[in-house]
Amino acid sequence: MARHFFVFFLTPLVLLIPRMHAEAPKSTSAPDRIDRARLQAVIEPVVAAHGAELCDFELKNENGWVLRIYVERLGALEQKLSTKAAAVDLDLCSQIARDLSPVLDESDPIPHRYHLEVGSPGVERPLRKAADFARFLGEKAKLKLRMGVAGQKVLVGRLVAMEGNLITLEDGAKSYPVPLDDVVTARLVFEFGPAPKPVAHGLKKSPKKKRKA
Repeated sequence: MARHFFVFFLTPLVLLIPRMHAEAPKSTSAPDRIDRARLQAVIEPVVAAHGAELCDFELKNENGWVLRIYVERLGALEQKLSTKAAAVDLDLCSQIARDLSPVLDESDPIPHRYHLEVGSPGVERPLRKAADFARFLGEKAKLKLRMGVAGQKVLVGRLVAMEGNLITLEDGAKSYPVPLDDVVTARLVFEFGPAPKPVAHGLKKSPKKKRKA
């Protein structure tokens, strides 16, 4: 079967490959029959072979199913690199996608039609593992919770502590202890820097000199 590769720039950088399978289901969430552990076992060796590190992956229906794979520089998690320092370029994403495509064909972990995307996670990186939260302590994050804390199921604040299975998030003067098991999804929140100070335009006047008597 002929393959068509489409490369375009997004934030984050992404390579998109259409993949042809049986007709996909109409739901918006990943089908229950998709084995996440099996899919990870297929993806990780290909990513590692290119000197990169698997950050996360997701299968979503966005007017068509998309398998979206996020990769970073090798050692990003261990070295606790910032999202900027951990970013990979489009050429590497292209190489990973092209090598991963036939591997996915052979293992066939997704039995329906979908598109494959490979890219950097960007500044609003997803957080999934405990090590992700520990890596980005001090950063602002958005957490969606299953049970909720203090009556809230969505929290936005700064990650200030990670002890065992408990994340502490601060929002102003409020502090929220969140069990990691209660987190449904989490991601970093991009913060714009302070607005530049206004600059006065015009001629600078020199102080007047006093005339001698």
